[in-house]
Amino acid sequence: MNNQLSFIPLGGIGNVTKNMYLYEYNDQILIVDCGLGFADETMLGVDLLLPDISYLLNSAKQNKKRIVGMLLTHGHEDHIGALPFLLPQLPDFPIFATPLTAAFANAKLKDFKAQKRVQTVKFNEPEKSIGSFRFSFIPVTHSVSDTSHIFIKTPVGNFYHGSDFKFDDTPSDGKKSDYAKISQLASQGTMCLLSDCLGAERAGRTQSDIGLLEHFNREMRECKGKFIVTTYSSNIARLNQIIKASVDNGRRICFVGRSLIRNREVAGDLGYLNLKKDIEVEIDNLKNHADNKLTLIVAGSQGQENSALTRIANGEHRDVKLREEDVIVFSSDPIPGNETSVYELVDTLTRRGVRVVYSPVSKDFHVSGHGSLDELEQLIKLVRPKKLIPIGGQYRHMFAYRKLAEKLGYHKNDIFLLEDGQELLFVDGQVKLGRTIPTKNVYVDEISGEELESFVLRDRQKLSEAGIIIVLAEIDSATGQLLGAPDIIVRGFLYDIKHLSSKLSQDMHKALNPRKARVTNWIYMRKLIGEVAERRIFKDLRRRPLVLPVVIEV
Repeated sequence: MNNQLSFIPLGGIGNVTKNMYLYEYNDQILIVDCGLGFADETMLGVDLLLPDISYLLNSAKQNKKRIVGMLLTHGHEDHIGALPFLLPQLPDFPIFATPLTAAFANAKLKDFKAQKRVQTVKFNEPEKSIGSFRFSFIPVTHSVSDTSHIFIKTPVGNFYHGSDFKFDDTPSDGKKSDYAKISQLASQGTMCLLSDCLGAERAGRTQSDIGLLEHFNREMRECKGKFIVTTYSSNIARLNQIIKASVDNGRRICFVGRSLIRNREVAGDLGYLNLKKDIEVEIDNLKNHADNKLTLIVAGSQGQENSALTRIANGEHRDVKLREEDVIVFSSDPIPGNETSVYELVDTLTRRGVRVVYSPVSKDFHVSGHGSLDELEQLIKLVRPKKLIPIGGQYRHMFAYRKLAEKLGYHKNDIFLLEDGQELLFVDGQVKLGRTIPTKNVYVDEISGEELESFVLRDRQKLSEAGIIIVLAEIDSATGQLLGAPDIIVRGFLYDIKHLSSKLSQDMHKALNPRKARVTNWIYMRKLIGEVAERRIFKDLRRRPLVLPVVIEV
């Protein structure tokens, strides 16, 4: 047996999403987090990105290593969202998380009909053991309740896994970070601190969220129509602030969007959501209430193409129609990489004549869940580690974090700026770089941001079995209508292209005809064309090739 621990990030290093980290001791592997990433507008036919777990699969087969367990830090998608996709590929092992995180994860697993479940650990429980590892959950503040840091004891040394956090001493939910527990555990010695670094470019401290309630109250009083808010569906503390302001202003609440409805149920069952039944309105009863007596909490703050908010913006939601008196508030910032999608959605909403409040217009309705420089420094001083690894940020954030650590007296060779797949070895108090494990993006197709549908992995097997169809459609930007018949390119199987083009032309005219308006959201238009094509191809061929829609603006 070697007295050596191997730390391997499979995601979350150099990027904000796909968080997944391995602690490997001899033949045992402990996993922390299992998150997904989000595709950008250049990734045609892709909605989500997953960590590449090839190393885990190969280690089990070739090196006889076993996964002894998994720990989850908090309930955001970039930390738990990959569970239903990846767990079916892995052997059985225990998974632990704090109450709300476990509940969110289990609801997601249930939706995907996965059999595995996450076990609940409360913050006040004594440390637990998995194989050669022992761990304790530490409460910290973030933009989702029950967020934790994890103190991991190994035979080689102790590790403080400090994922997403800020030190908010006046949080709206009253749940503060446990500084005493951090200090008590750190006093046992810390080999390495892995720290959130996303706020490392911001001076000072991150603003508390407690002041947002006043701004919601003010805006609701002035709104003469529906008050529509979009935020992360997991931000239960924010939902409680919106609910309280609505009650204070005589407004009833309606949740719109699958992810919000699911998380409302989960948080309500645990007693985390302060929502009385008599103030909630079901979506099919909205017409029975005056607009100025309604608050709609709507999913889709990141501009997801099939989200409730995108459908509302495009006039395609069955139950929610916009009027000029309505106000729409984005109580969130775009996730890095999602800026284009979010601002295109803002443009589409603005063209419908409603007032849209978002971060560049007003900072009154969202505060970051990530600590700024003073909080990052505070954590370093509380933990007093020998080595540091910035995680959960892009490379510029990691670089800024290293500069902070150097100002605190750490040498550059004590701070490791890694890449996904770069192994770091801890041996007899020494640290050195190990192997570089190849990692790649794993693409998931046909998943909307808010509604769970069927899914497939975009890999070569699908292309070889089902083929690919490229649909080129010319769209009049002024009217949103199809110009001429679409051009079709088919690879991987034989089909009468003229017949398909004719049928597709009819279907697209039918789908586009009711719109007849200037196109402002081309990402949404491309998605619509793709969905029409997929339905026609499946109807005629009973097969699901990869469909790549190419929309040409004329």
